[in-house]
Amino acid sequence: MQTKIFAPALIAALLASSVFAADKPVAVVNGVAIPQAQMDFVLKQLAERGAKDSPELRAKIRDDMITKEVIAQEAAKQGLAKDADVQVETAMAQQNVMLKAFVQNYQKSNVIPEAALKAEFEKLKTQMPSKEYHARHILVETEKEANELIAALKKGKKFEDLAKEKSKDTGSKVNGGDLGWAAPTNFVKEFGDAMVKLAKGQVTQAPVKSQFGFHVIKLEDVRQPQGPAFDEVKAGLQQQVQGQNLDKLIADLKAKAKVE
Repeated sequence: MQTKIFAPALIAALLASSVFAADKPVAVVNGVAIPQAQMDFVLKQLAERGAKDSPELRAKIRDDMITKEVIAQEAAKQGLAKDADVQVETAMAQQNVMLKAFVQNYQKSNVIPEAALKAEFEKLKTQMPSKEYHARHILVETEKEANELIAALKKGKKFEDLAKEKSKDTGSKVNGGDLGWAAPTNFVKEFGDAMVKLAKGQVTQAPVKSQFGFHVIKLEDVRQPQGPAFDEVKAGLQQQVQGQNLDKLIADLKAKAKVE
């Protein structure tokens, strides 16, 4: 019976002691308390980077805080807080903290609705090329070399073998001149214009000159663009649209500000 009578009081005492522990400073250095809130803030930042809370981690953070407080107190004793450069840097640091807080608060308070993100996604899809091309090429220095390659191809030489042997494009020659899938705009204009005129499996019948030299091009295939799914780009779109809206807000704030 006695245990039951005193149990609530005991619980209350334990709760009170836990609250006191939470409010207890991390350390007191020359009479100056380092609040627990600072420890919690550092732990939160480290946790976001993948660090795990542990007594060893807290001990290290505590030691770092004490070191910084000792140095800060000594700097204050030396009157460095009155130094003009220190005051400027302190003001700028405070401004940067406020800027970070403003951006983070905006991102939390202005989440873009999924419907708006899907609309932006559809808009971006309309800007994608209508077709993608899978091509190979052989790049050489002179028109004469390119014509010789075209003649060799007509005699039955394999395009891939000639590319590996003759092409000066070191990036594609090891793969038989393979350039993968790409839109025509990914290439220099002369190359793209010649490529889109080819039928599947066809090779250019005349050398294609560009700033890099002379190309012999083979078109392997054509397809509709294989863009990413909405869910794959949703997070990126959220950041992009939020960033655009935030830029507009900042521009509006600057326009309304009285600048002399």
